[in-house]
This record gives sequence, structure tokens and C-alpha cells, in this order.
Amino acid sequence: MLLPAFFIMLASNLLGVLAPRISGQAINAIKPGAGAVDMEAVGRYVALMAVCYLGSAVLSLCLSLLLVQLGRKITYTLRREMFEHLMTLPVGFFDTHQTGDIISHISYDIDTVNTSLSHDLLQVCASIVTVTGSLVFMLSISPVLLLVFCFTVPLSLYMTKRRTTLVRPLFRLRSAKLGELNGYAEEMLSGQKTIRAYGRQKTVSDSFGERNREACDAYYRADYHGAVIGPSVAFINNLSLSLIILFGGIFYMLSVTGTVAPVSALFIELGDLSSFVQYSRKFSGPVNEFANILADLQSALAAAERVFRILDEESEPADGPDAERIGRAEGDVELSHVRFGYRPGRVIIHDLSIKAGRGSTVAIVGPTGAGKTTIINLLMRFYDADSGEIRLDGRDIRGVTRDSLRASYTMVLQDTWLFGGTIAENIAYGREGATEEEIVAAAKAARIDGFIRSLPEGYNTVVTDNGVSISKGQKQLITIARAMLADSPMLILDEATSNVDSRTEKLIQSAMLNLMAGRTCFVIAHRLSTVRNADLILVLKGGDVIEQGTHDSLMASGGFYASLYNSQFA
Repeated sequence: MLLPAFFIMLASNLLGVLAPRISGQAINAIKPGAGAVDMEAVGRYVALMAVCYLGSAVLSLCLSLLLVQLGRKITYTLRREMFEHLMTLPVGFFDTHQTGDIISHISYDIDTVNTSLSHDLLQVCASIVTVTGSLVFMLSISPVLLLVFCFTVPLSLYMTKRRTTLVRPLFRLRSAKLGELNGYAEEMLSGQKTIRAYGRQKTVSDSFGERNREACDAYYRADYHGAVIGPSVAFINNLSLSLIILFGGIFYMLSVTGTVAPVSALFIELGDLSSFVQYSRKFSGPVNEFANILADLQSALAAAERVFRILDEESEPADGPDAERIGRAEGDVELSHVRFGYRPGRVIIHDLSIKAGRGSTVAIVGPTGAGKTTIINLLMRFYDADSGEIRLDGRDIRGVTRDSLRASYTMVLQDTWLFGGTIAENIAYGREGATEEEIVAAAKAARIDGFIRSLPEGYNTVVTDNGVSISKGQKQLITIARAMLADSPMLILDEATSNVDSRTEKLIQSAMLNLMAGRTCFVIAHRLSTVRNADLILVLKGGDVIEQGTHDSLMASGGFYASLYNSQFA
């Protein structure tokens, strides 16, 4: 589509460039001062001019309609490619980038790039065609008058280059500040309940105002310095036009008075002077337009840098060429001397060794920051261990495909997540192609069926905005039903019952026993009452297992676990 747009633009501008030359010929046919007018020639030239201008107008309309289509396709393609690439990035990328800033890349930055590609870029190409055509015709009319541009064009180029060097970093900063503002706004809007609960509306508003001021200042500085370019170049172009009219008038008077050679080489007819003036405007006009859109181009370049910075982010490493798919895992998991840190030089897990037999329940407890969630990240290969081995059914998990490894686990996290759709669709997310009977059975097992049926639309009730109309506990029950529907040999529970009351917790625990039967389960728990029946309890502190055993044995030893348990139930 870009190639047809280019040829339409080329044809439209060539017709526009040809028209002034025809108008000059029409004026020459009148022969002012000679008393003779060739009406046939004048009529012919006027008709040709009308055809050129009409053709240019029609082609310009076609170009505008084509650019609308082109812009839509560019936006669609860029957003699709960026979103698809985001889906391939490792979890660590999202741990270190604000959601609002990422959204700013998808919306504002891509819109800015689209405007430049679909409009500004073609306008620059059109300017090149117009400038080149005008230069050729002016050279054929009066090479001497063309010398005026030897002074004004370098001056314009110097002014433009100097301002561009200053402006580009300002537009880069502008895009970055907008991303920061969007990130902060998204974070604060997501935490409105907490903000209001602590009465921090004024503090948050002041903080937003400061970031808003920085973003607006960045916009102002970029636009202010960018706005200087257009008027400066326009002044230089108008100066060149004035000089052309001045010297052209002198040359015309010389031709009227009949001055002899060598001055006769400067002679110019009135029609040719008129054509030259029009071409000088066409020559300088695109230069002026380019200067005016230069700020937009700088903004687009800054946005493109941000877009391609995301696209250049390395995707999650591909599975090895010899990586195998896991069929139905048996559930034997072993971590051997695992060492890991999210950042070089900052070790979280020092030397961890764990063995979980098939069908066993392993509880991981410990204070905040001990490395409990990190173990889950390693089991799922959201991150790879720096050293040591993690084996599933005797195979190093680096030698199996990530998709099949992750499909072997079902996760129920403390932070619930529901997408926009019906409750039935949210539960069915656990297994593709689940039947209505299976969905209802899973909901009953999770003790949420009665609540769902009490809703106006039952299982067809649409959940929006991550289920804001549903309580935290009810959302957690829906995610537990989703996990019950998934048929995987291993289960990860990250404080899955933390958002429900004690009565509901007991109901869920009885259902969870059925869910956990025959599965290898890893349970992260802060409420130690939920792990009393675990086959093995691992007590983490500072990234190391400092105690392990059953609840009774750990309580009998009177160690760190016993002190944690007693602190909760003393």
C-alpha cells in the first residue's frame, strides 16, 4: 500500500510542478507591450493548467484516503507485533517495568510513529519531488537567479541541523516522562482503596501533580524549541523570495530596455519571471513545511526508539534443540544445591536442596523475603537457577520444553486474576473445551456454586474490571474452581486461602484435600494452620532451609518453626 501511495503522490506533485511553467507560457503568449495577444495559445495553456490542477486535486484526494487506510494498517500491525512480542518476554521484564509505561508504548508511542509514517514521511517524499522538479525548471528559466538559493539554502540547512541536535533529546525525554506519568497513574488508580483507607489522597495528588508538572515541562521545552525552527526557516525562505523578485525585476527591465550583451544573458520575460517566482515558492515551501514537521518527526523518532527498545528486548530463551515435551508427569520433583539471585551479586537462594515425592505435599514456610515465591518461580522456569539442578521425574527441567513443564502445574495464587468474560469462561480457563457439567462440578467442589447461582445471570454473569463487583474471597474461590478443573499432576498453592474467612477456609480445605489427592503439591503458607497435615514442611530463612520435617516433629524440636507457630496461636 505504501508503494501505490508513493506513485500517487509522485504524479500529484509532478502535475503541481508543471502548472507554473504552463502559466508562464500563457503570460508570454500575451506579449505585453507588443500589442499582440495569441488567444488560441492562451486558451490552450489555460486549459492545460486546469487539467494539471484538477488532476493534482483528484490525486491528492485519493492519496488522503489511501493514507487513512495505511495509517490503520500500520497501527494495527505495530500494536499486534508489540503485544505478541510482549507475550514472549520473560516474567522478569514485567517485574521491572511499570504496566502504565508499557501501555504508553502500545498507545501513545505507536500512534505517534503511525502519524509520522503515514503522513510526515510521505510529505517529506512529496517535498523532495517538488523541490527537485522546481529546481530543474528554475535552472532552465534563469540559472543566474538560481544563485540566490546558494546563500539561503545553506543558511536554512544550518539552522535546521543546529535546532534538530538540540530538540531530539527533548522529545526523547518527553516520551519518557509521559510513560512515567502513565505508570504512576495506573499504579495509584489500582490502589484507590488503600489510598483512601490511609487518607493519602492529598499526598498522592501532590505526587501526581509533581510528575504531571515534569511531563508538561518536558512537553513545553520540546515544543518550544521545536517551534523556533519553522519561523526561522520561513524567514529565510521569504528573504530568498524577496531577493528573487528584486533581481528578477531588474533583469526584466534590462530585457525591456534592450540592453546589449553581455548583460543580455540576464534577460528574462515576464511570463518566465512569473514562473520562476512560483517555482521559488514551491522550492522554499516544502523546505518550510519540512521545518514545521521537524518537531513531529523528532517526536516520532523518540517514540520509535521506545517502541523498538521493547521490540529489541530479548524474548524468553528458546527451548534447546533437544528439549523434550513432557507427557503426563509423575510428579517427582527434586532441587539439588540450587543457587539463584534476581540480580548479579544479590543471592536470594544460596544452597537449596529439596525432594518431593509423587503425590506428596510440601509446605514452604518462613518470614517475608526468605525466598518462598522464588522457589515457585524456579520450579515453573520463570527464572533459571544460576547453579544446581531442578529435576522432574529424574530429568533436568532445562531439558524439557517450558510449555509442557508449566502445563504440568496448576497454580492458585494469593493475587487473584479474573479476565473480562463470564464466570463460566473464567472457570473454564483451567481446561480448554471443558463442558458445562465439568464447570459446575468444579464450582461445587470449590464451594462457590451456590453464590454463582444466586447471581442474576448465574454462570453467564459477566465479570468486568477484574471482578470488582465480586468480593476478594469469592474471586479466590472462582480461581480455586479453575484450578480444580485443570487436570495437572502437580499443584502450587501460594497462600490460596488467605482471602477467605475461617468458615469458608475450612470448607475449601476439605475440598482441597480432594484436589490434592494423588498430586505433588507445593504450598506456600503464612497461616501455619493450613500446613499442619503436610508430608514435609520446609522452613526457609535467608534463602536456606534451616529446618524440615512434619508439623509434629518440628514442634517437638522447639526451633524456628515452633516459634513462628506459637507466635500465631499464643
